[in-house]
Amino acid sequence: MSETQNQIPVTVLTGYLGAGKTTLLNRILSESHGKRYAVIVNEFGEIGIDNDLIVESDEEIYEMNNGCVCCTVRGDLIRTVEGLMRRPGRFDAILVETTGLADPAPVAQTFFMDEDVRSKTRLDAVVALVDAKHLPLRLKDSKEAEDQIAFADAVVLNKSDLVSPEELREVEATIRAINPGARIHRTTRAGVDLREVLDRGAFDLKRAIDNDPHFLDADEHDHDHVCGPDCDHDHHHHDHHGHNHDHHDHGAVSPIHDITVRSVSLRGGEMDPKRFFPWIEKISQMEGPNILRLKGIIAFKEDPERYVLQGVHMIMEGDHQRAWREGEKRESRLVFIGRELDEERLRKTFEACQA
Repeated sequence: MSETQNQIPVTVLTGYLGAGKTTLLNRILSESHGKRYAVIVNEFGEIGIDNDLIVESDEEIYEMNNGCVCCTVRGDLIRTVEGLMRRPGRFDAILVETTGLADPAPVAQTFFMDEDVRSKTRLDAVVALVDAKHLPLRLKDSKEAEDQIAFADAVVLNKSDLVSPEELREVEATIRAINPGARIHRTTRAGVDLREVLDRGAFDLKRAIDNDPHFLDADEHDHDHVCGPDCDHDHHHHDHHGHNHDHHDHGAVSPIHDITVRSVSLRGGEMDPKRFFPWIEKISQMEGPNILRLKGIIAFKEDPERYVLQGVHMIMEGDHQRAWREGEKRESRLVFIGRELDEERLRKTFEACQA
């Protein structure tokens, strides 16, 4: 536990130019939220920081008058993070902004895999900013826009005041179709509560599952979105509790077409580790480029503990989480998010791994 407490949470922020990233970053660097955040941006020019906010700068790192700092990736992300970690005064969290076109996977892999960086930091969440008005167009002309959503643990659906309620529901249905597990925050002017996106533990599968036991149940996930402080849409129909209110609130909304990413959810009983591990190894080698994210909880036969597994493309990582609780159903669940996934084959071969 102490190791996790000493590791600084890192949020990867992704999203297209114009989605509102600069607004969000400027809020972090200027608001009096009482936290010390370090913001790493790709292009300092893009963020347009108001000089009045800068207290002092040692060229690479700009200190703000609210205690936060901002610096640019010059070359290597790992070196930039290590430079920040050497600074006196601990940060509460680090936010890394990827350029508008960037695929978040390599950035996430850096924090997911690099041992050196991992000893000091932990990947906390991938947050995608989405422009409610322009998402349909973006999905038409860009594979990256879809990847950013597929990869996200949380989606900030910004500029939601610029579309009609029907369009907003359609955009939300599209985000769900691409990534059923991500939490959606509807906002205007990037007004999401910072506590909803920073230090959430969303990438940390163990913590995410413990916070929400239905985390991997795409079919019964609690899809209530969360609104930001300056969200001005009508709240009265979001008071229902339970897992299916999305369906009866809105009626069936079909997602925007043009999406090529889909999720496959598998469910089975106890697994035979001698079959399961070679199978998942083979899947990751063969399907790796097509698998954007993979998350799962596995029940192994005669194993008292739950095994939690997650992957980013070909990189898989898993370990035991905690003991199965008394009365808890010992079942295995796996969710793949990716392109050209052969659901039938995945299902059959997964079921063949059962003990």
